[in-house]
Amino acid sequence: MVVEVIFRKVKRFGSSVVQKCCISHRPAIRKLWYSACALSILSLVICAYYITNVQLNSMIKVPKELTFRCKSSADRPFDNLRNGFGFPPTNVHASNARLRLDAKVLVFVETQYSHLGRQISEILEASRIKFKLEIAGKSLPLLTNLDKGKFAVLVFENFEKYLHMNKWNRELLDKYCREYNVGIIGFMKAQEETYVGAQLKGFPLYVHTNMAVRDYHLNGDSTVLRLTRAGEVFYGNIPGSDWTVFQPNHSTYEALASARSQTYHSSLANKGIDPLLTTVVHDHGNYDGISRVLFGNGFQLWIHRLLFLDAISFLSHGKLSLPLQRFILIDIDDIFVGEKSTRMKPADVMALLNAQARIKRTVPGFRFNLGFSGKFYHKGTSEENTGDDMLIEHADEFWWFCHMWSHSQPHLFENITALEMEMKLNREFAKKHGIPLDSGYSVAPHHSGVYPVHEPLYEAWKRVWNVRVTSTEEYPHLRPARLRRGFIHRNIMVLPRQTCGLYTHTIFLDKYPGGPEKLELSIKGGELFHLFVYNPVNIFMTHLSNYGNDRLALYTFESVIKFVQCWTNLQLITLPPLQLADKYFQTYPEESDPVWMNPCNDKRHRAIWSAAKSCEQLPKFLVIGPQKTGTTALYTFLSMHPAIVSNYPSPETFEEVQFFNGRNYYKGLDWYMNFFPVPKNSTDKYLFEKSATYFDGDLVPMRAHALLPAAKIITILISPIKRAYSWYQHMRGHKDPAALNYSFQEIVTTGDRGHKALRELRNRCLMPGMYAQHLDRWLSYYSPQQLLIIDGEELKSDPVAVMSKVQQFLKIKPFLNYKDHLRYDPRKGFFCQVSQERNNTKCLGRSKGRLYPPMDPQTEKFLKAFYLPHNIALSKLLTKLRQPIPFWLEKDLSHGS
Repeated sequence: MVVEVIFRKVKRFGSSVVQKCCISHRPAIRKLWYSACALSILSLVICAYYITNVQLNSMIKVPKELTFRCKSSADRPFDNLRNGFGFPPTNVHASNARLRLDAKVLVFVETQYSHLGRQISEILEASRIKFKLEIAGKSLPLLTNLDKGKFAVLVFENFEKYLHMNKWNRELLDKYCREYNVGIIGFMKAQEETYVGAQLKGFPLYVHTNMAVRDYHLNGDSTVLRLTRAGEVFYGNIPGSDWTVFQPNHSTYEALASARSQTYHSSLANKGIDPLLTTVVHDHGNYDGISRVLFGNGFQLWIHRLLFLDAISFLSHGKLSLPLQRFILIDIDDIFVGEKSTRMKPADVMALLNAQARIKRTVPGFRFNLGFSGKFYHKGTSEENTGDDMLIEHADEFWWFCHMWSHSQPHLFENITALEMEMKLNREFAKKHGIPLDSGYSVAPHHSGVYPVHEPLYEAWKRVWNVRVTSTEEYPHLRPARLRRGFIHRNIMVLPRQTCGLYTHTIFLDKYPGGPEKLELSIKGGELFHLFVYNPVNIFMTHLSNYGNDRLALYTFESVIKFVQCWTNLQLITLPPLQLADKYFQTYPEESDPVWMNPCNDKRHRAIWSAAKSCEQLPKFLVIGPQKTGTTALYTFLSMHPAIVSNYPSPETFEEVQFFNGRNYYKGLDWYMNFFPVPKNSTDKYLFEKSATYFDGDLVPMRAHALLPAAKIITILISPIKRAYSWYQHMRGHKDPAALNYSFQEIVTTGDRGHKALRELRNRCLMPGMYAQHLDRWLSYYSPQQLLIIDGEELKSDPVAVMSKVQQFLKIKPFLNYKDHLRYDPRKGFFCQVSQERNNTKCLGRSKGRLYPPMDPQTEKFLKAFYLPHNIALSKLLTKLRQPIPFWLEKDLSHGS
């Protein structure tokens, strides 16, 4: 268009000039006109050509190519060295000594909100290294458990806190480090005053503070380096002007990293002067018997994150070493789906194939993994349609996985038949065009249906595609990315998926969110780079449009892979999805069990959760037990209230759902919610659930809080001795062989070598009565204001008063006066519900309120001694919670000693 306009104007102007030249009658003037005419036309043509090409060139996006290379070596193909991956041997941080240490880090922070302390925590979380945070102060946490050290490495956010620790604590800490061979990592915090040659208290080590440095070097001979690859130099000014550098005065110290002062002039190098300043120092422990690694700055420089992980690995003698293999898979979503003029053309497909071949030279097994929706095949421009054909022509050179036929969101389908039809159309398309069908992997479009789980999606996947692996970035939440995890549901392995800034709209480098500089920072020591560092398994989400246009994805991944290989000893490998999932859950078997979160507490989750579901269908409070304390009576009394609604009964466990403990949890959130009605008015009903087995379940408080963080918790306590005996009698009533064939004393005194059936019954008799231990677990997730502890003896003797307390605790309306609804029944020996029609009582079944034979005095004495420490702990806990001490507890304590 631009060309035509310009040439029309040139033609018009040229014609007028020629006419003037031709009508002139004087030869000299005519000759002059001819020269001017020719010169003008030539100038206009050149101008038009220049303007046109400049404009066209500005419209054509030229894909950015990889420019940097490792400074220390050329590319390292995976098959050119003996270890098969092209990497030199790395340091192995292992000790032949018999170490009595837990694989855990103790981190001393200045405050719970301190910036560097949060960064340390985030690195440990991302690397899945167990740790405990402790605010540096007057007291120390318990460092040992029996004859075993509880921490393999100590970290001080501010090393000054260690240097100036009070004498008693310092001696205890140093003794622990020497006895258990535990190392210390310390960070030198920024100082307001500048010190030159100041000695660290008690050490032959001097420091200079508030330095500005550049050109970061690593000591290639250091045995600390394992993850970090020595040999590279980070040239240029280093962020910050508050660096501390070290000047050792003892052979125990070795530089781990060093840099030049920014005031250093290169001309000094010609004179043989190269004053590298030590920025990270390794204390071998030859001075005082304790190994240390001291950092002259926090994490302003990304290299320090690598060195920090290496220091943890080295000082823990390999107990906290990260594996060096990294398994990666790059998904390309939305194949055939992109809008016109954003899709891949033949040249882009060829570039994809060429890039795949280049990456495969350094990443064994590498292939791109393409996800397709067949409905949009051949919906681009003619050139893009040729690109579609070219992808199918080379189908065998890629891996493939299915999206939905029309790229629709699965959670919008309540009808599984319609959902299956969508999948079958895509499957027929794949068959017709020779796309492989056996990957066993799928990803739902728009992050829908995988988590929060849409049960019809999982079922349809298995029926149509035999899906065994999927991935999502939504579990447990999109942010923070470092906490993404995997789980297994309905025998489908769900892997964490990583975003890398390459979304459907991210197609041009100059339009990258935050600018091209942000992408470069992410690649070179930033967020994308650290995903490779922290995660042994990465699935990256990219899109079709990222491979056309600027081919931004190719530049991004070739760059980050090169940067990882330059600066680390990580060995990158690609596996097909099924093998990748097996590798993931072999590495993290504890992640197999899902944790169901409340979808309404995350707006992203609410947006991809079925509209047919409502969080009002979840209970507002739980009655958690323990068993044989009066929970069934409380359940009955609560159900009498007009505003309180219990769950529907279970065919297996009657009034108890028993979701948060046992196998029912793996049936999923939909299964649980089906036990509760959907309230017509969200404010007029209080849903609740009673499961008496929740009280002492190890995982129950965590699971319950994940789904019901705002719920209130009600528990009932009676004498643990009485509760244990009641459970034994309960099991006799249910014809349990162990209870029928053995006395109560034989059961509770059974040793750990006793018969399995006896040990199991002993545990169910005794363990729930360790009340303080279980309450502490609940209080680690729920606040004291969310917990109501009911005295079971008071519930039996004065239920009207107790139910008034319960209503006040729940803040429930209307208030029900239970005096009109409960009456003491002398035949049963407890209060029963008043029948309004006949004005008589309706009591619980025969099994409730039974009188048992008296307990053997010797057994009672044994149990009082057994429960004494637990009752003391309960008394302290109730006092701390400002709860009254029940009479039965006073009695057990007074006779327990």
